[in-house]
Amino acid sequence: MATDDNFPCSLTLRVPFPDARLASVALQALRVDKELSGLVKRELSTIASPGGEYAGETVLQVDYKATTNRMLRVAVNSFMDSLVLVLEVQEEMDVDVIESEVASN
Repeated sequence: MATDDNFPCSLTLRVPFPDARLASVALQALRVDKELSGLVKRELSTIASPGGEYAGETVLQVDYKATTNRMLRVAVNSFMDSLVLVLEVQEEMDVDVIESEVASN
């Protein structure tokens, strides 16, 4: 996200997924909930990670900007609750993908 004087507080989260399909499903599920406050902006995207820390994985990237640190914290806490729910559902419903990743490690 570009720098914005009206939204000086920012945070970028990167959540690695074992494959692009799971990252895309998470993106679609999380994108539905819009930020309730006009004091917070959020952008979600998926990026392929060819090398580095997340080599071979697809990463869900979440960019936050807020007017205050407090608003940023509240928004990120809410997002993390939603992310945990999405990951738990994927763990239950996509057992074959998760188990194949565990077996290969």
